[in-house]
Amino acid sequence: MTFEMGRRALITAVAAVAFTGPAFADGHQVLDEIHFLIPGGAGGGWDGTARGTGEALTNAGLVGTASYENMSGGGGGVAIAHLIENAESMDNTLMVNSTPIVIRSLTGVFPQSFRDLTLVAGTIGDYAAIVVNTGSELQSMDDLLAAYRADNDSVAIGGGSVPGGMDHLVAAMVMQAAGEDPTAANYIPYDAGGEAMAGLLSGEIQALSTGFSEAVALAQQGEVRILGVTSDQRVAAYEDAPTMIEQGLDTTFVNWRGFFAAPGISEDQLTAYQAAISSMYDTPEWEEVRARNGWVNIHNSGEDFRAFLEEQEQVIGDLMRTLGFL
Repeated sequence: MTFEMGRRALITAVAAVAFTGPAFADGHQVLDEIHFLIPGGAGGGWDGTARGTGEALTNAGLVGTASYENMSGGGGGVAIAHLIENAESMDNTLMVNSTPIVIRSLTGVFPQSFRDLTLVAGTIGDYAAIVVNTGSELQSMDDLLAAYRADNDSVAIGGGSVPGGMDHLVAAMVMQAAGEDPTAANYIPYDAGGEAMAGLLSGEIQALSTGFSEAVALAQQGEVRILGVTSDQRVAAYEDAPTMIEQGLDTTFVNWRGFFAAPGISEDQLTAYQAAISSMYDTPEWEEVRARNGWVNIHNSGEDFRAFLEEQEQVIGDLMRTLGFL
């Protein structure tokens, strides 16, 4: 499979599963509480997704209370192991995750995979973006590429994932689209998106590959400049951000995010989780959170979620082999 074929197949696989859930559950509370386990630090995409979902569920009255626990380490592996090893006491816990659970299993960053967890539902998609500090002289992707071509070692591009992880993969896609060697970029890994953004703001790195929703608030506050976003068209949440496509870089990508529970939870608990998430989509509380973050509704539940993950595992594996990451 060529890089372009792999990239387009990945986008097609993501888009094919987009649909909305059933009607709101008659205004009734579905669950008393949910504890969200977040595999990275504060400020990253997982953190924002968990807290935004909890906000919508509680404000809509679908869930009584929501609590949150950040558990960084091992590229997400620490939280996954914790969920599995303490399964008997995790009945009210949902762990957020995304494309990296597929990538990091393929690369052996951790031994578990999505098959070791209870699959609850995929919920959203988030575009990727390349951003710089607003104090940077780089004003566009053309500027970034010119600096890279002049001295690639001097242009460090950071990301909240390990080498060969999703943020690295997105940066490689952009370099490939620009006609450069996708494996030659000076990529600096951080353990989570929040740490990576701090590295950008402190000047440790010159550019950052990150989730679009992670960059929007800081761009609105004037702290970062979004050089390019991997959407087909400009995103309403921040229309000042140009797409890669309009800058001549044929790169589009959307990262799914969703929720997993401990292995062995009861069918009743799983059904309740899925009912709450499905009902959330028809609420104004969710639409406010979704629009604010520039997310795309991508909802697939249960076995549909499993089929999607298996397809993505194949497509991403082929793409990573093409890029030399496997």
